[in-house]
Amino acid sequence: MIYGKMWTVVKPTVGIPLFLGAVAVGSFSVHLALLNNTTWVKGFLEGGKSTKAVATTGAPAAPAAQK
Repeated sequence: MIYGKMWTVVKPTVGIPLFLGAVAVGSFSVHLALLNNTTWVKGFLEGGKSTKAVATTGAPAAPAAQK
């Protein structure tokens, strides 16, 4: 283990929960920032309709009737 000597300074009963808490707070803040600073995330989470155009099948259009 690279940081094995760290546990001589910080007790594992304090260090591990502190580390996991910091990861949770960081993750929450990143997700909150994404939710507040983008427009597409709210629509995605609400199940909004897609704004893409309907794809065509690639079949040629029927010719116009001539009189």
